[in-house]
Amino acid sequence: MGLALLSAAISGVIFGIGLALSGMLNPAKVAGFLDVFGLWDPSLMLVMAGGISVNAAGYFLFVRRGKPLLASQFSLPDARQIDRKLIIGSAIFGMGWGLAGLCPGPVVASIGLDPARIFPFLAVMLIGLKIGGFVRARL
Repeated sequence: MGLALLSAAISGVIFGIGLALSGMLNPAKVAGFLDVFGLWDPSLMLVMAGGISVNAAGYFLFVRRGKPLLASQFSLPDARQIDRKLIIGSAIFGMGWGLAGLCPGPVVASIGLDPARIFPFLAVMLIGLKIGGFVRARL
């Protein structure tokens, strides 16, 4: 196993453990976060803040070096403008996340915990990704 693949595997394990420990594999946590006028649960905001802070620190520490540790160059997004595709995609993603209480990371992480419940959702999510690719190409 190459060093880059090992690094990705370790990152994925850390991400999965963090999702499980924080309770973010439970769709009710997302519903609680979105229920701002009811029994609001701010724990998702804390998890997001933790992820953003680690990512921001890594960005400022390593991107300024000019070259990543395990690759020949950084793969940063080129797009800097908010366009119709971004707005439509964000709205549809938000609707799906709000309805299901799951986004792709927790879905993949949940496979090991409850595969019988997650595999049907994962299959439909992958079909949605494929349909989204076709729609995006035509917009």
